Amino acid sequence: MARTLVIGYGNPSRRDDGVGLAVVNGLRQRLGLLPLAEGDDGFADLGQSLDTLALQQLTPELAETVAAYDRLILVDAHVGTYPELIQRVQLRPQVEPSLVSHHMKPNHLLALAAQLFGRAPVAELISIRGFDFDFGSELSPATAAGVQQVVAEIWSQ
Repeated sequence: MARTLVIGYGNPSRRDDGVGLAVVNGLRQRLGLLPLAEGDDGFADLGQSLDTLALQQLTPELAETVAAYDRLILVDAHVGTYPELIQRVQLRPQVEPSLVSHHMKPNHLLALAAQLFGRAPVAELISIRGFDFDFGSELSPATAAGVQQVVAEIWSQ
């Protein structure tokens, strides 16, 4: 059976930027696992055919973990970059220039996994539109609806 890793990332203290944690917790509920609290990452629970992590951002240290999976689904918020509530983008290993050195782009993470560990999973980025990025932990209604849809779609795959 193919192993899948879902990484939800973003800042759950900035309302809709917490969609990654919300999707991860929706999947954990379906898996019969306790939800992750803000600050928990889920590494202690890895080892199933469907695993989940919740992180503030992608980092180079994830390359080894990512390389161990057949499929990777990244979940993050977007700020209206796309007209759709939910945008899916297929990813491929590729180093992309960045002016910011404190976080890693998804394609770069895949490239690092391939370079260092000889393989990168099939990967996609699912981006859910955020409408409210103020301080707080509650999702806006439209974003919460997108979370439920993404959880159901991932679960059914």
